[in-house]
Amino acid sequence: MKKKVYVKTFGCRTNLFDSQVMMSNLEDFDITENEAEADIIIVNSCTVTNSADVGVRGYINSIEKSSRAEVYLTGCGAHTKGESLFENKKVFGVFGQSEKTRINTLLKEKERFYELGDLNFVDDTIVEEFVGKSRAFIKIQEGCDFRCSYCIIPYVRGDSRSMDEAKILEQVTTLAINGFGEFILTGTNVGSYGHREERSLASLLKKMSQIRGVRRIRLGSLEPIQITDAFEELLDEPWLEKHLHIALQHTSPAMLKIMNRRNKFESDIALFQRLREKGYALGTDFIVGHPGETEALWQEAMQNLKRLPLTHVHAFTYSKRDGTPSATMKGEVNGAVAKKRLKELTDLVDANNLAFRKEFAHLPLEVLIESEKEGRFHGLDQFFNKVIIESTQDLVGNWLNVEEYRVEKDGNYARF
Repeated sequence: MKKKVYVKTFGCRTNLFDSQVMMSNLEDFDITENEAEADIIIVNSCTVTNSADVGVRGYINSIEKSSRAEVYLTGCGAHTKGESLFENKKVFGVFGQSEKTRINTLLKEKERFYELGDLNFVDDTIVEEFVGKSRAFIKIQEGCDFRCSYCIIPYVRGDSRSMDEAKILEQVTTLAINGFGEFILTGTNVGSYGHREERSLASLLKKMSQIRGVRRIRLGSLEPIQITDAFEELLDEPWLEKHLHIALQHTSPAMLKIMNRRNKFESDIALFQRLREKGYALGTDFIVGHPGETEALWQEAMQNLKRLPLTHVHAFTYSKRDGTPSATMKGEVNGAVAKKRLKELTDLVDANNLAFRKEFAHLPLEVLIESEKEGRFHGLDQFFNKVIIESTQDLVGNWLNVEEYRVEKDGNYARF
């Protein structure tokens, strides 16, 4: 009998894609979605903060206590905590992202191994299926050329490099034939696709949209400076999701400088206002409580946030990441203060989101149903808002055009 492999994925959408690449290359093993029956567990780790490392280490410790499965570590954490976990015999093997296509061979190794590979690799695996998913994730680039003060990722993912365009289009075509209609473009820094080459994100999107079966394209996080004129020309296209996630990280000019960010708030707000006029829901990343964030700078940030038409936010309190400039900065923010500020921010954006959904309640919602729980089906509409539908039919994986629904604080509700 073939050994059963369970893949535990931490962190971002890029890791979700990398996990799928590994599963696609497991020729001599069976994949299981049930951790309890696994003979082998692959931990695809995140290391964006010290807390992320703690979460990965805690998971590995729990496996050691509750399972006889053989454990392997990959992902970004392989570069930061892999050596210590390997030396302490917490894992049988450690391998870097560049080695994931060799997973079938690596899992047959009889001796323990530690192989980080290199940070210049480019994926070329064609993924034909996404286990347990209604949407397809397409990685279009890897690495990052930015050097934000708080971020370790460029040092564990390498500098930005783009996947081959022909391979990306082949990937999308294959998945579209296999029934996928929504495609989420992901990467370490998606908007840098084609940088230093004669390619652009806008051109790639156009070519993807012409593939039969492609119904909706969603994008991972973009930087403000990556929203080019060519990209803005696509804003009226029906296949582009009416939601963009644009990473600001902060709205105080002084804090942006401390964070070594490239964006400027005054140009950020002009961009957001243009996008809002096009009917877009707008999200951002925001770090609260970064060293140097005084009360005065926080109040300035909040006043600026109130000027932004934000409908979604991925906000979190600052968590130290060893090895980054921010980790040694003075002016640390008390944890309780940071949590209070975080709530102030999220309350503001939650109110914005409710107001946005009420304003656009006359529009039908284009919903891809992703899951079901206790007779309620859950999906996301074109604005990246949650939709909950009651139905006696099995709707998972279906596209619905929802014209009648009620707007509630925690989402939009309908019957079908």
